[in-house]
Amino acid sequence: MRVATYNVHKCRGIDGRIRPERIVEVLREIDADIIALQEVACRAGTRRVDHQARYVTEELGLHSHLGETRRYRGGPYGNLLLSRLPIHFARHHDLSIRGRERRGLLRADVQLGENSWLHLFNVHLGTAVVERRIQARDIFRRRLFTNPELGSNKIILGDFNEWTRDLPSEFLSNHFESANSHMQASRTTTFPGFLPMFALDYIYFDRGLKLQDVTIHRSRMAQIASDHLPLVAEFSVPMDSANGYEHLLPPFFAPADSN
Repeated sequence: MRVATYNVHKCRGIDGRIRPERIVEVLREIDADIIALQEVACRAGTRRVDHQARYVTEELGLHSHLGETRRYRGGPYGNLLLSRLPIHFARHHDLSIRGRERRGLLRADVQLGENSWLHLFNVHLGTAVVERRIQARDIFRRRLFTNPELGSNKIILGDFNEWTRDLPSEFLSNHFESANSHMQASRTTTFPGFLPMFALDYIYFDRGLKLQDVTIHRSRMAQIASDHLPLVAEFSVPMDSANGYEHLLPPFFAPADSN
């Protein structure tokens, strides 16, 4: 299973132009099964590209859910989760701090097998240190990631805005493994996209999941389409999780022919 997180910056590229079609091209290059997008704008308008969530979803032919954090030019704005598999449950959690830009966390669940679920958390934290510390405490106080009823298949990904390691990283590292830690420190930077110097985007996962690979997608289009670069990770999925649900899984999920 390939997952990706990508702050698309309202689909505004480094040239200042809003071009959702460039974001679609980058996502086609990545070809991920699960995609977490942040800063998706769906402004009111007559053009198809104005509603970025709907446009990207239709162009890629995926299932999706938008977690609205605020209104933007007459339409919703926030975190978008895209999935090859149907999304059976989704809920937006408000993480906003008074006096700061509204922030949120989108949880979405997809079914891998008859009794197996994958819980996904698309996160966008604030830009101020104190703000992120309050948000991290709030997330763990509410047990949004650590509720034992969720089981062990959890992936937390998004734009954490952590210029340096702080409380959110410490809290998450106590409970989950970081895909970024499997990369060389000099290769984890995702911002700004054209000359990345800071690691703001992260993927965390349950230690029971097996990470196969993690990379930053650095194509020419990715370097101009947004002010962030996409972070991409690949995980193995136990075949027993797919039993009885193969008809909804992409081909690479299906168990190998026993012959």
